[in-house]
Amino acid sequence: MSDDVRRQLVLGGQRSGKSRHAQALALDWCRRSATHRASLVATAQIHDDEMRARVERHRRERPPELATAEVPRNLARFVARHGNPQHLLVVDCLTLWLAQWLMPMDGAPDLEAWARERDALLAAVESSAGPLVLVSNEIGLGVMPLGAETRAAVDELGRLHQALAQRCERVTLMVAGLPLVIK
Repeated sequence: MSDDVRRQLVLGGQRSGKSRHAQALALDWCRRSATHRASLVATAQIHDDEMRARVERHRRERPPELATAEVPRNLARFVARHGNPQHLLVVDCLTLWLAQWLMPMDGAPDLEAWARERDALLAAVESSAGPLVLVSNEIGLGVMPLGAETRAAVDELGRLHQALAQRCERVTLMVAGLPLVIK
């Protein structure tokens, strides 16, 4: 990650190489100075065996240089508290974070709380003292979801991506493991 890019949004489809690219940016950051550190901020929650296996694979593949914090919901507060000029945060991924707010496993979503958290995250990203790499799935390119709840979540993710893209110096779209810089 270059000195002129403090905030970066990395988008892509499933298995596009988003996480690997974000981790490579973090490792490059750490190699550039002995004072640089990086942490992966994982947003996943495990609700089934497939997700457990997916999370375990990510843990195994994660470089040991990256500390890990598990932050499934209160992401804005974490980013605001841990932003540091010498500490890069890789947030992976915003799609799961949003789904946990808008499609919770244990009841109806609290849309007012979601709106406050979304706004707080946007403010935290904008004012973060440290570098950020934000990872999210670009899911708006596929087939229109059948359910109203899923359509609403896809729409909200698209709005979140647009708001973050305005606040980030770089936006990268990952396709087949290749980064395409679009901003």
